[in-house]
Amino acid sequence: MLTFDLSIIIISYNTKAITLNCLNSVLNSIQKIKYEIIVIDNASNDDSYEEIKKLSSTHSQIRIIRNQQNTGFSKANNQASNSARSAHLLFLNSDILVQKDAIEKMYTYFKQDEKTINFLGGKLLNRDLSMQPSCGPFYSLPVIFTALYLRGDYWGLTRYSPNVIKQVDWVSGACIMTKKEYFEKIGGFDEGIFMYIEEIDLFYRVHYYGYSTFFYPEAQFIHLGSASSGKRTYPILQVFKGLIYFYQKYYPRRIPFLKFMLQLKARIGVLIGALFNNNYLKETYGKALSITELA
Repeated sequence: MLTFDLSIIIISYNTKAITLNCLNSVLNSIQKIKYEIIVIDNASNDDSYEEIKKLSSTHSQIRIIRNQQNTGFSKANNQASNSARSAHLLFLNSDILVQKDAIEKMYTYFKQDEKTINFLGGKLLNRDLSMQPSCGPFYSLPVIFTALYLRGDYWGLTRYSPNVIKQVDWVSGACIMTKKEYFEKIGGFDEGIFMYIEEIDLFYRVHYYGYSTFFYPEAQFIHLGSASSGKRTYPILQVFKGLIYFYQKYYPRRIPFLKFMLQLKARIGVLIGALFNNNYLKETYGKALSITELA
């Protein structure tokens, strides 16, 4: 039975304070729509579950589900979607702080023309309120090359943040609104991707099924970024794994070209680390190189 206008889905893993801040920002921002918040706790060991449970006891909108193991971002989001009691979904990272009435703005805009606008992303901001690039073109080989070697994100070629409503190939997985019907039609998140690149894969299928994706800058969210990932090593390794997985799935004949670019990037990282005695670079890109060699 559909009893809410919107189901907001948040995945929590060892980010107690950040997740609580996210939840409070959601609670403080919504006044006009009926909503539920589904929190999937992926076996946190920092008493996140207990604290979120305590918050839910005073806010009936919050429903928390505790997993016995860390099932990953994709699987946990699919799990939450399956239990959602609304026709509309908002996937929100736990390291998001909702600004003003951003969710209601996003929902209102989406509802105005949800047959034309099938998936919608909001505008992400850094801590200092500067723009955070959060949408872009699909990861073709030229786009990957530009991102790896030409600072494509810096120049706004591979990742950007428009100031106008714009149809795009993909939006950040940190903030995605859609209808449950559309999400289920495309098969949800690919559970073979544990974390990172999952939105690229998702929106590739959005495009394949003929659905549209739009970026909506009027709805703004602070995104802290990589809150549950620790140092930058983990995201880098997951991106390498994710790109290889994506190309093995959709473009297997192009894998040799992708691996060449990734291996060259990794070797350059290891070399720079050795020249400047930077253990972080040596270890991170050494592991990245191993990933490409084993693929």
